[in-house]
Parts: sequence; structure tokens; C-alpha cells
Amino acid sequence: MIENSFSILDGIGQKGEKRLWSRGIHTWQDFINERSIPFLNDTHKGALDGKLERFTQSLRDGNQEEFNKSLKRKEHWRLFERFKDETVYLDIETNGLPSKGGGYVTMVGLYDGFEYNCLIRGNNLNRENLINALKPFKMLITFYGSVFDIPFLINNFALELDMLHFDVCLEGKRVGFNGGLKKIESILGILRDDDVVGMDGFAAVRLWQMYKRGDNDSLSTLIKYNREDTVNLLTISKLVYNELKRSTGIYDYITESAAGG
Repeated sequence: MIENSFSILDGIGQKGEKRLWSRGIHTWQDFINERSIPFLNDTHKGALDGKLERFTQSLRDGNQEEFNKSLKRKEHWRLFERFKDETVYLDIETNGLPSKGGGYVTMVGLYDGFEYNCLIRGNNLNRENLINALKPFKMLITFYGSVFDIPFLINNFALELDMLHFDVCLEGKRVGFNGGLKKIESILGILRDDDVVGMDGFAAVRLWQMYKRGDNDSLSTLIKYNREDTVNLLTISKLVYNELKRSTGIYDYITESAAGG
């Protein structure tokens, strides 16, 4: 999808994007190859050519930093297909208090599409381990993480994240995926482990408290709960991405096979 995207450019917008598609200008290279665009002056066209050439090179190099600084966060989803093999799905648990009011992270769940791993407070959760765990990845996927998970991690561990971030909660609302993670899972028919069916964030806080009082079984259940929250993001992100892509109207102009990733 990213190489079909023009609304990310200054002065184009969604209407301009569709005008380009309707003229057969479907990709960045198509745009660059055009000597002129009727609704753009030559100076503007030249500036956009330069930006698209830089974007194209960044894609070839796998340089996510260029897009992280150039694209609004709400447009990062467009890069999901390109960076899906370098994506990590993340979900945190906390002690239930605000991040700046005594709150702290109790667990960070990480899923790379194949393996789930968790960092646990008092065990292996610290700034160095968290940075090392995130280092191999170029895109981060969360559910409401822009508002909750990421600010919490930044406050607790002074992280500086230069990763792309696809928040499937916020972007999903744009295409009708409303409600919390469990509600969306239910609608999509995603089943959870019997041990954690019906659990929510409040239960996760209680499990942590029980674990701190010496109940190790509570920690095992908490890990299962976090694993479901984290791993299920993969399925949901694919569905949200596909609906966001469809909502752009790209398929009205080119076939899916021609649309690329």
C-alpha cells in the first residue's frame, strides 16, 4: 500500500490521491515518470519527486526512520506490509496506578509472529533488556498503545522509540473496529485459553498482587493472559490493515495484484 500512497504528501490529500489514481498514476514511480501533473505546479511537482525518490530509497534500504519522521503516526499502518517481517506485537501489564502516580509496569509481552516472550518486573524486566528486546524490530503494533502502553514504558524506562507504530485500536476505529480488544476478538471469533476467558485488566492487577504475596500460579495465569493480548494482535492487525487499505478506494482503480504491499 505504501508505494500507492500520495495522500501522505504535502498538498495532495485524499481527493488528490484519487485524482492521481484515476489518471493511471498508481505508484510513486508512476508519479516520478510523469513530466507534469495538471493540478501541481512544476516547483511543487519537483519537490514531491525528490521526496518520493528519497522514500523509495528508504524502502529499499529498510530505513524506517525516514518514515517515522516524515509521516504522521496515523499513516504508519501503510507500511505494515513492507515491514511485517520486522514487526513486534507488544502489550504491557501494570499495577493499576497511573504512570505518573505510582504506577509501574509489571510485565511486557512481545511477539514476533512466531515466538512470544515476556519480561517480568523483579526478574528480567529492566531498561537494558527492554531495549535489546525491541532492537531487532522496525515496526511496533499495539492496541491503544499510543495512549497507554508506550507512555507508560517511556515514563518507567526513559525509552526513546524510533520505531514505526501501528495502533490497531485507534486506526481500527476509522474502519468500524470499535470497542476493546476482547470485544473485537469476540466479533472476529478469536478464542482465548480457557484459563483466561473473561479476564480483564483489573483481573491482571489482582493476579500480580497475588503473585507478590507468594502465589506463583497467579504469575503463570498472568503470563497466559498477557500472551493472549499480545499474540492476538497479529490476526487483528492484518484485518485492520486490509480494511484500512480497502477504505482508501485503491481497489476502485487498480486490481489487488497490481496494488502491491
